Amino acid sequence: MTPFTFNTTKSLVFEAGAAVRMAEVAGKVLGQTVMLVTDPGLRKLGMIDPAVASLESAGHTVAVFDRVEADPSRETLMNAVEFGRRSGATGLLGLGGGSPMDVSKLTALLLGSGEDLDQAWGVSMAKGPRLPLVLVPTTAGTGSEVTPVSIITVGVEEKRGVSSPEILPDIAILDPDLTAGLPPHITAATGVDAMVHAIEAYASKNANNNPLSKLLAREALRLLGANIEAAVFNGNVREVRGAMLLGSMLAGQAFANSPVAAVHALAYPVGSTFHVPHGLSNALVLPHVLRFNAPVAHETYAEIATDVFPYMAAIKGSQARCTAFIDALAGLSAKLGMATRLRDLDIPEVAIPRMASDAMLQTRLLVNNPRDLSEADALSIYRAAW
Repeated sequence: MTPFTFNTTKSLVFEAGAAVRMAEVAGKVLGQTVMLVTDPGLRKLGMIDPAVASLESAGHTVAVFDRVEADPSRETLMNAVEFGRRSGATGLLGLGGGSPMDVSKLTALLLGSGEDLDQAWGVSMAKGPRLPLVLVPTTAGTGSEVTPVSIITVGVEEKRGVSSPEILPDIAILDPDLTAGLPPHITAATGVDAMVHAIEAYASKNANNNPLSKLLAREALRLLGANIEAAVFNGNVREVRGAMLLGSMLAGQAFANSPVAAVHALAYPVGSTFHVPHGLSNALVLPHVLRFNAPVAHETYAEIATDVFPYMAAIKGSQARCTAFIDALAGLSAKLGMATRLRDLDIPEVAIPRMASDAMLQTRLLVNNPRDLSEADALSIYRAAW
């Protein structure tokens, strides 16, 4: 068997209502002065209140940093670090979607180690140590609570990442009740995002693609495929929300160790240039990247097709099943009410060459794609998506 390494969050808590017991679940890890990182919308909705009340009632001091935006900037990160320093934070609690969790990871790292952020960019460059870190997702999509990656926007559009086991949290808390109020369009986009994580992890040609990641990816796709429509159209069912949250986490574990590829590489320019949410950006290019990969990956895609769409077991032949799988994924986005063309979001056709050029900068992702992809290929994919 090919050697591999598998890293993940060392402790997982899956429990409806766990946020109400935050002090009991995570208080010892976080210490006396907890810095809670979130976004202004979640604070306004009162989403952080149960966790804050639990911690304060147990004698902890809670300092709330609620200025995290979508696609968080370096400036926001450094503001968070300064806030944590002034507060005397003993531990970080990241509560929200991928953005607050990503900011929490690097804030914990920079406060704990004092290292230079510019020396931490890239793979395994962050040295640590970090402050204690607990992450609580409020969307079923990013899987950031179990990934060793944080993505920050540098300058106007450039995204940079830190990838290191040092920023995996001590505890990930999965509370389905925190996702119950997600609007349908966010539920759809984040759910498809999680599916993309699992699909790309399963098919990744990264040398660390491994049996554990493949197993987790398939279970993630089974859970997500069976529940995403119900979550979008009847989002108050706790069991459905729980299944989506668990599926997202499993997909996160999969791609944390068997990295994603060209879908993400081509999605990033859509998101950074036109401020399209990450999950929707992935959904827009997903079927077109998979069709590009199909000549070399049809057997792989055929294997997972039945996890998402069980009826496809009746389709014989890997090429036929792969084609049906890709078409069904494209149809799923439409069924969930998502935009399916770049033009639907007022992205002009003249922007395609620039996006193709920008996508080629994502070398850390493109090397994992099942089929080598050139700038000319990226142009063709974007044109198909337009």
